[in-house]
Amino acid sequence: MAALPFRPTPFFGNKNRAFWRLQFMGWGGAMLLRAMSSIANAQPWSFLVIVVIATITGFSISLILSVIYRALINRRPIVTWGVTAIAMSVAVGLYAFIDSWVISLYRQGGDASFAQLFLGVFYLDLTLVISWTGLYYAINFFLQVEEQNDQLMRLEAQATSAQLAMLRYQLNPHFLFNTLNSISTLVLLKQTEPANAMLSRLSSFLRYTLVNEPTARVTVAQEIETLKLYLDIERMRFEERLRTEFRIDDAVRNGLMPSLLLQPLVENAIKYAVSPMEYGAEITVEAQLVGPMLRVTVSDTGPGLPPGTDPSSVFGVSSDSTGIGLANIRDRLVQAYGENQRFDISNRPEGGFQVVLELPFEAKAEPVPGIPVRRPIGAGMGVGA
Repeated sequence: MAALPFRPTPFFGNKNRAFWRLQFMGWGGAMLLRAMSSIANAQPWSFLVIVVIATITGFSISLILSVIYRALINRRPIVTWGVTAIAMSVAVGLYAFIDSWVISLYRQGGDASFAQLFLGVFYLDLTLVISWTGLYYAINFFLQVEEQNDQLMRLEAQATSAQLAMLRYQLNPHFLFNTLNSISTLVLLKQTEPANAMLSRLSSFLRYTLVNEPTARVTVAQEIETLKLYLDIERMRFEERLRTEFRIDDAVRNGLMPSLLLQPLVENAIKYAVSPMEYGAEITVEAQLVGPMLRVTVSDTGPGLPPGTDPSSVFGVSSDSTGIGLANIRDRLVQAYGENQRFDISNRPEGGFQVVLELPFEAKAEPVPGIPVRRPIGAGMGVGA
């Protein structure tokens, strides 16, 4: 389908322009109908001058009414409708008087008196003024309701963005606390070179988090590279005990997802699988396309949940548990995608723990900006592509 050569704008995008368009169209239509009625009733062509004068009179009176109604529309209902009724009565009387006077001048020596002419045009002018008034208030009340709905939607969007930002900022201090503790330990042990390397990697990771908005979405490739930055820092602590593998399908590398969504999941795996086990554990991150959904799985070879544990009890179990991180990930998905998402936690059949995320797949067409280059640390990391 070919694109339009111009961008259409809403009719009421410019209220002032829309008002004048409606004025000319409405009164032009009324003049046309009145002229056709005059011709159908065998009036002479010169009577069309009376029709034009009556239309100009109605047009002018409606402009005066618009100024009055604009001042009344946001007042108390009793004031709005009371003054509107008075203004409309005066306008109809003035409109009918001018019409009658013009017709009497046109039909000098006619049999009809001025009072008869006045009554003859009164009902027609009353119909026009009432119709114009009703349309004026109806359109303006509609525009006010639309504006209030737009404001409400903007406020809801701002609240959602603020909540998403709060949820993401709630995750970062936990990671920062652990990393600074590790750096402090290395300094106390006078291991300045590892401490300096960890500080360098921490600054790269924090630089990335500051550049990206908390509510922004990044590609899967960006998220994985950021996750590897984080793992470089943690690998300084756990060395060969922390083994990782990435299985990222090429089809999903350009898919969009909330930024820093996976880091708390990997942090959770490190705390409960790598840290307590003498030989550590392996953490696997998988991303694949399942129908219209992007599925991301973070699993580990740790002990998993104790037998009989309800997975829902993991969320927010204590203040020092990354269960709060899992709860925040779940809340971020709900805020971003509503019910069109999935967040499951369970034990793996072969042992260990896994978290499965599913969200609508949306590819980013344009090239994505690069992120800080990750430098491998040491050997025996077991990092797959």
